[in-house]
Amino acid sequence: MAAKSQICSVWLGSETGILKGVSLTKKQAFNFCEMSCMSRDQEVCVMAWGDPHESEVLVGSVNGTVKTFSTDKGIFTATRECGDPSQGRFTGLAVTDSSMITCVESGLLKVWKEGSTETAEVNVGNGVCRMQQNQSQRHRVATGGKENPLKVWDLERPDKPIFTAKNVAHDWLDMRVPVWVRDIGFIPDSDKIVTCTGHHQVCVYDPSTPQRRPVLEAQFGEYPLTALSLPASQGTVVVGNSHGELAILDLRKGLVCGCLKGLAGAVRGLQCHPSLPLVASCGLDRFLRVHSLEDRSLQHKSSNADVSGDVEEVKAEEEEDEVWDTMETVTEKSKKRAAQKDKATATGVDGEKKRKLIKKKVM
Repeated sequence: MAAKSQICSVWLGSETGILKGVSLTKKQAFNFCEMSCMSRDQEVCVMAWGDPHESEVLVGSVNGTVKTFSTDKGIFTATRECGDPSQGRFTGLAVTDSSMITCVESGLLKVWKEGSTETAEVNVGNGVCRMQQNQSQRHRVATGGKENPLKVWDLERPDKPIFTAKNVAHDWLDMRVPVWVRDIGFIPDSDKIVTCTGHHQVCVYDPSTPQRRPVLEAQFGEYPLTALSLPASQGTVVVGNSHGELAILDLRKGLVCGCLKGLAGAVRGLQCHPSLPLVASCGLDRFLRVHSLEDRSLQHKSSNADVSGDVEEVKAEEEEDEVWDTMETVTEKSKKRAAQKDKATATGVDGEKKRKLIKKKVM
């Protein structure tokens, strides 16, 4: 998922290979894919901007291809074979001034030189869940995964990582906590890196210090965290988990600042706007949602349906939300109160009948 900074638009990839562009201002969505070519092996794994001007979107698929989509022309302009499906899915995709970087689950990281068939390969370790680029130093990337700790690599000197994180301390039972890095983010204007884990942890590391353990460790919820994104205003991070819960965490104190509601299903992708206080999320419920980070309200909601139904779907969902908001909440106490009232009414009717019978007998 990618959020464009110039206008309010979001680009999404689906499990059938569809690239969807959503305009938040017009509340319209457009699919960019030949319907006859849709298949599971075209599933979109990763996405990244292809240039600093955000005129190209790179789309990595399960079948190992990376497609280049022109946002100006509205068409795919190039396709490149960049991976072997037997090596696993793409876990990261990035570009530098003269090359493209890919990483797959098996730990094979490749640097593809522009205009050349030669590649530089780096083995970053098995079980990779995420590869993330440092936007201020684009030749540096971070990797991590299952039993694969956070590592920072300088691709100009890729012989060994320049930083390898140490696992968190043992738990309260003095047992080792398994390593499971799910997502990574470079904190702007600093050397710090934030990660989220499958053990609902948020960890901040500082490679500029001798300490290799986290300088801050926080927890959110009880379920695996699946994605994170850093807002434009520094000091916080947005995280999502496998139960559709979104939260904003303070990176200075490790406390939860607030939660974003409305999701139903595991969070698959998060992207904060580079300059506005907005965050876009998508998940297994196949809805795109945009929340405000200021008042945590839902600003936009649209389904991952076909083109003809997208505009209508946004309106229908908004109307449906209004209907549900105006309905009275039925609680257990109100149910009991209603039952008691019905019982009292029935008793009153029976008593009236008995009084009439007694009156007849006396007469």
